[in-house]
Amino acid sequence: MAVKMELSRIFIREMTDMQIIELTEVDGERTFPIVIGLNEAFAIERRLKGLEIPRPQTHELLASVIGQLGGQLKEIVIHDLTDRTFYAKLIIIQDGLEIEIDSRPSDAIALGVAEGVPIYVAENVIAQTEADELLSLELNGEYEVDDEDYDDDDDDSEENWG
Repeated sequence: MAVKMELSRIFIREMTDMQIIELTEVDGERTFPIVIGLNEAFAIERRLKGLEIPRPQTHELLASVIGQLGGQLKEIVIHDLTDRTFYAKLIIIQDGLEIEIDSRPSDAIALGVAEGVPIYVAENVIAQTEADELLSLELNGEYEVDDEDYDDDDDDSEENWG
């Protein structure tokens, strides 16, 4: 069973490779952080803010290709956690068929966030994350983030999207 989540915050720290996106359960209180790269964090931030860039980047290119081929991104599913690596699928509808495409969660979220595509996380992935003490420490607070909370009008390193 998958749990519907939404992007609630993004932590961007330009001085490190460890950026964090935090998903929050839509009908609950659980949070689900994922470590992503700086480029993916900036891509997600740009798409959330609706910022246009002169040339399409990979996520804009893929969105355009899906649309030009008559497809529509239906949802994103983070379905597996193996060796501390999360795995996601893009679920695309084309000509009435559902197509699943393997993706990194950060790329899937960067692609889907601008269109408000639903994000689901498999219950077993959430349970594995909570059960893996080292991973849980790594993701749930052992990363250094400023103590202040920022809203989406600020240009600081932490963004709230909820």
